[in-house]
Amino acid sequence: MLVRHRKRLVDLVAKNRLPAVYSTREYVDAGGLMSYGPDFADLFRRAATPVDKILKGAKPADLPVEQPTKFEFVINLKTAKALGLTIPPLLLARADHVVEK
Repeated sequence: MLVRHRKRLVDLVAKNRLPAVYSTREYVDAGGLMSYGPDFADLFRRAATPVDKILKGAKPADLPVEQPTKFEFVINLKTAKALGLTIPPLLLARADHVVEK
């Protein structure tokens, strides 16, 4: 539900001039300040491995539950500027993606 209404949520946070860190990149694309969370493209690619094992006869209950191994850090500089924040260069260097528009 929150992702579906992300623009509304991001606008409410911005209206109150609050810096916020979100769990997925979609919020940053909607105008949020920054996000840190699992890289869903990587999760979807990795999902093929257990599917392959199941199709080859493995029991789903015997397969281990896997945790995300790749995370994505995204910063929106336009939002930072609107909030009057300066993002330190070291933080920008660590970001996987920087949104500037």
